[in-house]
Amino acid sequence: MANNEKENRGSMTVEEAGRKGGEETSRTHDKEFYQEIGRKGGEATSENHDKEFYQEIGRKGGEATSKNHDKEFYQEIGEKGGKARAEQRDDD
Repeated sequence: MANNEKENRGSMTVEEAGRKGGEETSRTHDKEFYQEIGRKGGEATSENHDKEFYQEIGRKGGEATSKNHDKEFYQEIGEKGGKARAEQRDDD
């Protein structure tokens, strides 16, 4: 009910404001902008976290991936990785 009251008064929810802000940012910034903020975020994260942090998020990510994908998924990404590596060696 609170959300409906806000909409009726012409204001928006936090979710809607975030979505609109994200869309506007996407329209006004290019790939390099996102690469730069990603680089800065990665640097800040590495300055504030140790090896164990990365091991833990890697473990959690691996567990989540294994719950959501089957054997065929791993075969497919293995083949893609092998092909990419072979192409990389050909370029060297």
